[in-house]
Amino acid sequence: MLKLTGYIALPPHVGEGAFDHADMHVATDRLYVAHTANDAIDVIDCARDVYVESFAGFTAVAGALAGEALVFTSNRGENTVSIFAPGDEASATKLAVGVGPNGLAFDPQRGLLLAANVGDSAIPGSASVTLIDVARRSVVVQFPMPGRTRWAMFDPKSAQFFVNIANPAVIARIDAQSQRTLDPFAVPAKGPHGLAIDHARGHLLCACDAGVLVVLDSANGAVRGTVALSGAPDVVFLHPTLDRLYVAIEDPGVIDVIDLSTLTRLQVMPTEPGAHTLALDQVHNKLYCFLPQTHRAVVFHDAA
Repeated sequence: MLKLTGYIALPPHVGEGAFDHADMHVATDRLYVAHTANDAIDVIDCARDVYVESFAGFTAVAGALAGEALVFTSNRGENTVSIFAPGDEASATKLAVGVGPNGLAFDPQRGLLLAANVGDSAIPGSASVTLIDVARRSVVVQFPMPGRTRWAMFDPKSAQFFVNIANPAVIARIDAQSQRTLDPFAVPAKGPHGLAIDHARGHLLCACDAGVLVVLDSANGAVRGTVALSGAPDVVFLHPTLDRLYVAIEDPGVIDVIDLSTLTRLQVMPTEPGAHTLALDQVHNKLYCFLPQTHRAVVFHDAA
């Protein structure tokens, strides 16, 4: 169960917005947090649970994704993604992608980064995904999407990228080998948002605006179960060792903890109204939730 262990003060918000997607670079214990309101990436030292530094110049940054050697960010305000090595953040390379990049996913075998671009409602057909060759720092291809994109994941077993689409309610699929789109999976709930892959069971865990977690077979899209949530979800993280899924829900401001072995809700942990994004440190069984009203990270420990 989650137990509160402390708080980490982060820089106050300068502009509109708050925090968005975050991820941990395991080898360096550095947690990268998209501080959207500040056009910056905040860095937390997970070994000591202290704020370290911030890097500016990531306009309306929407998220961070850590690979083994590199970190990627989606910069929604300037339609770019950034690529940098931990410790060399100031030398980030930026590449132009589609309109409003948000979710990111990475195929380490082929060195392909996917940027899921939410698009602009004033520009018909602007929702898209962009595939980037990371080694060459170049765009490979861009595909239109049927609607606003949200979370994205890569599945190494099937060599597919999965991208949640808000409306129509589907999970788009892109084959990494052929770099072609595949038929999407239908989601029987409004507003697919957070997404995770349960590799042990071959399940896609799709948290939907309708306040439900939908579990689909990652091979054929068949529905394998549902779990009621405390409200409309956003970011989700799966802890494979503990067999738990953490779901951030900004209203009323809680984390739902889901037992994946039974598909039941184990715990509802209060956070703060508006808190919609998380980060997971699997090594130390710690979960971070970013609090927009008090510009802090709250730290929880979890154990079986």
